[in-house]
Amino acid sequence: MSDVLAQRQAARAQAQQLGWPGRRSEHFRALPPPVFERWMHAELPQEMASGWTVEQSAGSGVSVRTLNALDASERAVLLAHLPAPEDDRAAPFAWAHRALCTGALHLQVSASAGTAVLRLKHLAAGTVQAPALIVELQEGARLVLIEEHAWPREPDGVAQNLVAHIHLAAGAHMQHLRIVTPGAKDRVAHHVQVALQGKTHYAQALAATGCGYHLQRNTVQLTERDAESRHAALVLNADQALDYQMVGRLAAPRTRHQVETLTLASGKAKSVSNAYARIAPGADEADVFQRLTGIALQGQPHMQLRPHLEILHDAVQAVHGATWGALPEDALFYARQRGLDDASARALIVEGMARAVLARCLGDTLDDAEAPLAQWLDGPWLAEAIAAQWNREPIHG
Repeated sequence: MSDVLAQRQAARAQAQQLGWPGRRSEHFRALPPPVFERWMHAELPQEMASGWTVEQSAGSGVSVRTLNALDASERAVLLAHLPAPEDDRAAPFAWAHRALCTGALHLQVSASAGTAVLRLKHLAAGTVQAPALIVELQEGARLVLIEEHAWPREPDGVAQNLVAHIHLAAGAHMQHLRIVTPGAKDRVAHHVQVALQGKTHYAQALAATGCGYHLQRNTVQLTERDAESRHAALVLNADQALDYQMVGRLAAPRTRHQVETLTLASGKAKSVSNAYARIAPGADEADVFQRLTGIALQGQPHMQLRPHLEILHDAVQAVHGATWGALPEDALFYARQRGLDDASARALIVEGMARAVLARCLGDTLDDAEAPLAQWLDGPWLAEAIAAQWNREPIHG
């Protein structure tokens, strides 16, 4: 038996031994994932599959490499970049990923004149898979990354367990738009791990729709002075499930961490927004902001909004809050006064709220109307995705 196969089988056994997260887990009690067998092949695949396509539209200094996780030397490179599975309830996902992963996309961005712009698309291949993405920004590098995921419409759905690791060296700057739109029967678990050194800026905007089971789990480590992370999640969930988890660890002075979510749910949807931030001892002037919002569009959706702060230092600033309810009646009234019917008025207001959440996160990259993030935000995706909540045609202004 090859060393690689032995490692993969050991990882699979470790995932089985730990047991899959369930209702006893603090982070997974509201939406426990499907059982272990739904995330694994009966036999471990023996052919490499990547599924990633890369398009570079601006900038330079980007190295693109595909790692073969079935080759011993390339697998060692892959595992050296991925953090070891943490001792928490998400660890079974990490071990299962190590067992199933056959290939990874590795991006390295060096400092150059201007900002590099990349568009990634991952097309799921097969009914069970474990893709991997590694992004490294060297000192002073700047990157705009648009990452989109698409799925084949399999009769029984697709199970995807993805791990992404993003590392920003000192002075690096990254804006990251993630678009995740699975099918109704798919099972999705995305684990995005971010490590920030000093004077870095990382902003991630997520636009996601619900499915049979959908987990978006983000972990960000702010390890050096003046590191900043901003996160926004727009959740569109009609009669499906979506669990958004954000874990921020501030371990150095003057670190800043911002989280804002907007959940738009309808029918019998189940949605969870879980934001946790830990400010370590010695993190002078650390700053945390958490705002979680849920709006029931129609039906009786189930929503849980759970901000959580653990503060172990005095000289810090921390704000958190959660609000849920219906669309504001005054805004609906003014929209109807403009001649819009009720459904059109609701869609217009919802789109405005969604755009505002994403724009606050992406910030300065939207100043240029020709920038790719601004072009996406002004494009048809948002209106079409919101219109799908009511199964009606989008409004075109």
